[in-house]
Order: sequence, then C-alpha cells, then structure tokens
Amino acid sequence: MTEQIKVHTSSGNVFADLGLDNSDELLVKAELAYKISDIIANLGMTQIEAAKLLGIDQPKMSALLNGKLSGFSTVRLFRFLNSLGRDVEIVVKDKPKSRSQARMLVVTK
Repeated sequence: MTEQIKVHTSSGNVFADLGLDNSDELLVKAELAYKISDIIANLGMTQIEAAKLLGIDQPKMSALLNGKLSGFSTVRLFRFLNSLGRDVEIVVKDKPKSRSQARMLVVTK
C-alpha cells in the first residue's frame, strides 16, 4: 500500500507558510542573522570575540547565532552588520505588477 504525500508549493517565506504573524519581518531578521553568522564564521571569530565587538554578552551572541531572534530588532541587526564592517542599504521601489503583494527582501553581495 502506497501512502500519498501531499506537497504544497512554498510562498518563498517559510514563516508565511506556517501562518505566523509578521512573517516578512521574521524572514528579514532570519536572513540578517544568517549573514551576521556567516561573516563571523568567515572572520574566524569566537562567540566571545564577536559578542565583544557587537557590544552584547556571549549568551545573547549564542541566541543570535542559533536563530533565537525575538530579542533583536532589525535595526539592531543592521548595527551589528555595521560593526562587522558592512554597509547596509535600504532600497524602496515599486513592486512589479505581476506580483499581488509587496514584500521585504534581504539581498547580500
């Protein structure tokens, strides 16, 4: 007997797919935290070194690196990126007519 597996097409935002409030903000924060984590790893920094640079304690650094982001605003994450030597640009533009909803997106170079 074969069991049928239901497949759902993603919206591109797992938080929206899960029906969570503020799904766009959650996705942006997750993408920013991922970028911060990637930069710290590429610099070969320990959590203690990174925490000192960012002005937080090691437990908060651990929370950030493990995706526990409720205590971090997007602006705070922007400041962390600045402290890590990265510029942050915010671009506001018209949404394409082909898309029904406007969205927030993090693009990294």
